[in-house]
Amino acid sequence: MRSRPLGRVLFVPAALAAILIADTTPAAVAQGGSQERTLFVSAVDKKGVPVEGLGPDAFVVRENGVRREILRVSRATEPIDLTVMIDNSAAATEEVTYYRTALPKFLAELAPANSIALVGLADRPTILVPSTTDVKRLTTRAEGLFAMPGSGMTLLDAMVEVSDGLRKRDSTRAAIVAIATDGVEFSDRFANEVIDALKKARVAVHLVTIGTFTEDQQQSLRERAFFITRAPRATGGQHLSMVAPNALGMNLERVARELNSQYKVVYSRPDALIAPDSIEIAPVREDLIMRGTPERSQKGA
Repeated sequence: MRSRPLGRVLFVPAALAAILIADTTPAAVAQGGSQERTLFVSAVDKKGVPVEGLGPDAFVVRENGVRREILRVSRATEPIDLTVMIDNSAAATEEVTYYRTALPKFLAELAPANSIALVGLADRPTILVPSTTDVKRLTTRAEGLFAMPGSGMTLLDAMVEVSDGLRKRDSTRAAIVAIATDGVEFSDRFANEVIDALKKARVAVHLVTIGTFTEDQQQSLRERAFFITRAPRATGGQHLSMVAPNALGMNLERVARELNSQYKVVYSRPDALIAPDSIEIAPVREDLIMRGTPERSQKGA
């Protein structure tokens, strides 16, 4: 059981998707016999506020450390296939009131432009609302959330199951937003296994956590802590952490703003190359933070 200092909220920004350095390499040159690749990219300032009006010269894309030519940049308008995971286990009993207030506002910001599913994490991953653009249906379910007595959370199991489901869908971009508390974890998976599944599905993971997630001796808690530390950066998402739920609404609003303001960055890759092991997006300006996820409909990484 965790203790929570009254009125004290710790706000920690996400791990960065790329090292923030001024670019000092020569500009990328056009490459003959190339194919176009696409990343959906968030560009925010140090306070997490989206930065608008950026052009191709603001972005640096590297594959296996080699800089690629940016062909064009535009506002991302493709709908997001979004899954919102909600910890409704017994550990979230005190947080449910905050869920009921914060989630409807978050959902209204993203639907109906994007299709959204709600998944509960208590005992086993459970679809609360299948993917829909119906704001009223989503809101009604969010306002009726309750914690399941005697249950534990299944965050890592849900990540794998949702990833597997998304791989069968033809959406262009996808994201998972998960709200988790630091109670019991029932999943029996390794963090790296789960992250690999997310990367194969090309899903950005945005985690909003409440409590203290330590690398406990118990395997399920240890792997969950590893996952929370590594998954956002590995997938192009972010991690927003609180010790108490007071700032839940503010943090969900921050995630919604970022998802609604992404860029579509198209760059060139030589035909002869096999899929790279790593793709890195970074800003030219030191005052920006960028994170990105490959377009799901393109073949290869």
